[in-house]
Amino acid sequence: MLQKMIRRKSGFTLIELMIVVVIIGILAALAIPAFIRFVKRSKTAEATSLAKSLYEGAKTYYDRENWGQGLTVVGGSAAASTACVVASQSTTRAPSEEKFMPDITAATMTSFAALGFAPTSPIYFQYVINAVATSCGNSAGNSAVYTFEAIGDLDGDDVNSTFQLAVGSDNDNNLYHAPGFYIVDELE
Repeated sequence: MLQKMIRRKSGFTLIELMIVVVIIGILAALAIPAFIRFVKRSKTAEATSLAKSLYEGAKTYYDRENWGQGLTVVGGSAAASTACVVASQSTTRAPSEEKFMPDITAATMTSFAALGFAPTSPIYFQYVINAVATSCGNSAGNSAVYTFEAIGDLDGDDVNSTFQLAVGSDNDNNLYHAPGFYIVDELE
């Protein structure tokens, strides 16, 4: 009789199995949203990194002497050929694409190419250069020279995340950027 009781107790009861399933369900309900948030947050790291890359390229371009072919300025100063700003431009992508590889060549994306912006792998965000002026000889102390934007729909719900980095020139006519990003709907 004792052997029959031992054999009968060797398995799990239906109630024990149901309790395990409920516990697994509760853990999944807590873990899955946290994982999705983690994935979205990792995608937003691209936006801040590449917007800072655009700033670094703009800073280099701004400080470089840019001359047209030949003697384009007669009686002018070197200051007229420096402090140059590229024109406004944006990358384009099909709305259905989650990641895309922008075609940034000197022929198609002149402003991005001039700033040395060339992602080496597909990207999640569309990037925009908003330039206030598009010429050389920008004046010192200008609080609005560029705004770099990264715009993307990380979860396919037609609500965009937007990251903006404002750029200006200080009193010594050096570019500087805002201490942080202006962010709208970071995890959308």
